[in-house]
Amino acid sequence: MKKIGFTIGKFAPLHKGHQYLIETALKEMDEFYVVVYDTNLINITLEQRAKWIQKLYPTVKILFAKNPPSQYGLDEESVKIQINYLKNIIKNIKVTHFYSSEKYGKFVARDFNIINRVVDLHRDYIHISATDIRSNIDKYTNFLEENVLIDLKNKDYI
Repeated sequence: MKKIGFTIGKFAPLHKGHQYLIETALKEMDEFYVVVYDTNLINITLEQRAKWIQKLYPTVKILFAKNPPSQYGLDEESVKIQINYLKNIIKNIKVTHFYSSEKYGKFVARDFNIINRVVDLHRDYIHISATDIRSNIDKYTNFLEENVLIDLKNKDYI
């Protein structure tokens, strides 16, 4: 059986933690999708954030999550709203694994009836978050690829 995985994220910005997750998946999966969510957390377009991923990982298939639901959370109602939205994006792709470093992974895997592959949940291997980077880019430049850093420095990104 072909192993097809996917992950979701805003990648605002793409950083070494995201890269570790994607690289882990690429080693384990036959095919891998990255769903890039629209966000106003950063002044970098959805398409540009997808290009960051595609440049580093040309075999990754990119899916766009435009105008996502605003209701987030781990309560059942919020999970149902997000899962229904995500199922519309994934459509007929026969995914077998969901990759994340987040607690919501168990809900995605449950509702897609697939394997939940948790990667560095507690950020023990790569201790960074996009929130940290957005709060102080100069402090965390070592967690960013050059092309990402150039885009961030050339824009009023927050």
